[in-house]
Amino acid sequence: YELLKENGYHVGHAGKWGIHLPFHKNLDFNVEDDGWHYRKIGKKLWHITEKNEADALRFLATRPKDKPFFLNVAFFATHAKDSDIRQYMPQESSMEWYKDDTIPVPPTATQEAWEKMPYFFTNENEGRTRWGVRYSNYTLHQTMMKNYYRMATEVDAACGAILEELRRQDALNNTVIIFTTDNGNFHSEHGLADKWYPHQESIRVPLIIHDPRMADSVKGTTNDEFTLNIDLAPTILRAAGIPAPDKMHGRDMSELYLSPDRTDWRKEFFYEHPVINTKRYVPASEALVRKDYKYMYWPDYKYEQLFDLKVDPGEINDLFQSTNPEHKQQLDYMRERFNELKHLVKSDEVVTL
Repeated sequence: YELLKENGYHVGHAGKWGIHLPFHKNLDFNVEDDGWHYRKIGKKLWHITEKNEADALRFLATRPKDKPFFLNVAFFATHAKDSDIRQYMPQESSMEWYKDDTIPVPPTATQEAWEKMPYFFTNENEGRTRWGVRYSNYTLHQTMMKNYYRMATEVDAACGAILEELRRQDALNNTVIIFTTDNGNFHSEHGLADKWYPHQESIRVPLIIHDPRMADSVKGTTNDEFTLNIDLAPTILRAAGIPAPDKMHGRDMSELYLSPDRTDWRKEFFYEHPVINTKRYVPASEALVRKDYKYMYWPDYKYEQLFDLKVDPGEINDLFQSTNPEHKQQLDYMRERFNELKHLVKSDEVVTL
């Protein structure tokens, strides 16, 4: 925010912050909404997605037309309202959606998969607690997932309204739009709910980019390279013509579609998540992630795991104790590379990964 504002951008934020830092001082427009699904504001009962959309449209309508702009619309949905037994509360007008559909139960939503989690995953684990509230039986799973999808579809509709306003202002084809989210979600895989851990369901997120610089031949295509949340800031700054600070992590993702033949992209990445409250509630986790194997490390317990993602994409069969020479060799390599990347990330060295 600060770099964009310093370089002449009209900067706005609408929705969830999720962090407690004084970034508001770098904003021309700031409306924070977090932690609720329905709230009466004035004489109107708002749904939070409806409010996020209205604030975004207000920013676009009132922005100075002689300045470039940056807007972060941080929808609170599809976060649950954890203190409410209903968890997910869509808008009333959405309740007919998915009513007659059957939501598939994930293959790894089994007692066996839960029992294969590390020994320190007990009923005190917050992911397990939330699983009990949301997914502990088939009927509950159907109810929660349908409401979850309704809320996701509401966000999709709000994004459509924002795009339409950009089109109306004749700004759509001069605006880079990035659609993504901050984390994945367990929907009963491994007997868990929510996030926090290095499994695929938790760390994979959507990423859609609309960029006027993109060639027609690239639009609408997919790319399976590893992109990370740390890539968002360098990508946005480069699009704005602002150099990223030397010590800023991440890379400009536009290289993948503007100069793919000249780009040597990352083949792996280091993941980390801190402990929350206590190690029994949400233990810290770290990992080295590649497309073929994943090495997990749980530092509170000094516990290691290895998964072959090609053979076992559900991450059920831990190969740490395998006597197969190939697995042992892979474990040695992954452990060594994990420690190397962890050192680099924790150091003051300037690294491009």
